[in-house]
Amino acid sequence: MTPTTVGCPTPADPRRCWVPRGVYAPQTDTRLLGRALRREPITDRTDVLDLGTGSGALAVEAARLGGRVTAVDISWRAVAAAWFNAVLNGQNLRVRHGDLAAAVPGRRFDLVLANPPYVPAPDASAPRGPARAWDAGPDGRLLVDRVCDSAPTVLQPTGTLLLVHSHLCGVDATLDRLTGAGLRAEVVDRTRLPFGPVLRSRLGWLRDRGLVNGDSTEELVVIRGRRV
Repeated sequence: MTPTTVGCPTPADPRRCWVPRGVYAPQTDTRLLGRALRREPITDRTDVLDLGTGSGALAVEAARLGGRVTAVDISWRAVAAAWFNAVLNGQNLRVRHGDLAAAVPGRRFDLVLANPPYVPAPDASAPRGPARAWDAGPDGRLLVDRVCDSAPTVLQPTGTLLLVHSHLCGVDATLDRLTGAGLRAEVVDRTRLPFGPVLRSRLGWLRDRGLVNGDSTEELVVIRGRRV
C-alpha cells in the first residue's frame, strides 16, 4: 500500500486521515456530507451507521460528535484505514467488513450516513481496483439504489438517512426511490464544482448519453431521508 495523509471533513479541524491506495480519500462530497452530519442532533445515545466508510473520515467525525458509530465497508483496506484513523484521532468505532447493510444484520440505527460510488461509467460490469471507490455503472446508481432500498431495514422508527451523490445519477430518482421506500426525503445541501479527472476523462461518453451538455461542472447534493 502507498499511503497518503489528507485533511478530515471539517475545514478547521487539525485531525488527519491516513488513506491507503485503493481507498477513497476525503473530498468535496465528504466535506458536504460532514456539514450535514454536524447539523444533526447527536448524543452519546445516538447509534450511527456509516455505509461504505472508506477512510472512515465521516465515522470518526460522528464519533467525535458523541455518537456510537459502526463503520462498514466491503474493502478490507478501507476497514483497516477506518480502524487506524479512529485510533489516530482517539475515537472509538466498531468497524465491520461486509456489503452495506448485510454487514449489520438485525441492527437498527438512529442515523445512517452514505457516500457511495456514484460516477456514471461506460462499463456496466462491477468495477475493479481503485475504480470500485467511484464507478457505479452506466447510470451511476449501482450502489445508490441499494442504499435507498436498504435504508428502511436499518433505520430506527425515527431514524434519519444522509446520502450524498452527484446530480449526474439523478436527484429526482433518489427522492422518488426513498419516498417509495417509506421515507420523507429532501435535498438539504448542495454545491457545484468543476469536473475532476475521472469525469473529464469520459466527457465524450457523458455527452453522448446526454448526461452533460456544454457545462463541465457537477452539482453534489445531500439528501436527507426520514422515516414517515
